[in-house]
Amino acid sequence: MTLLHLYADDNGDTHFGTTEITLALRDFAPPAIPFNASDGQPATQFVLIKLPVGWVGEPHASPKPQVLFCLTGSLKITCSTGETIVIEAGMGLVMSDISGKGHKSEVTSAEPVEGVIIQKSGEPRTAIVRSESVASF
Repeated sequence: MTLLHLYADDNGDTHFGTTEITLALRDFAPPAIPFNASDGQPATQFVLIKLPVGWVGEPHASPKPQVLFCLTGSLKITCSTGETIVIEAGMGLVMSDISGKGHKSEVTSAEPVEGVIIQKSGEPRTAIVRSESVASF
């Protein structure tokens, strides 16, 4: 399986590439019939996001190594070099640009972007927390 990959080079510039995830036939959920699945990957938490129509973020580095899976809508990601991609529902993006010049995100769809971010182990950046009423799961 191929996922897009956002990373920073030694100069701090961000770029896009791809990352291959190996899948193999596994008896993952017996008694269900075996299917292709990857090896398990360590993760610290997942975050559900909902970005409103018209939302445009400021340039930033990813707070932790993470993977974004877009569930609805579309999101344009712009690297520090100006290169852009559009992430749409069903696509995944590995985000390892935790330092450097970062990237900019912008909702491009006529509907909100809903997604899941799975954060992996790694040194987090210091985040600014804005207080809001949030339901726990």
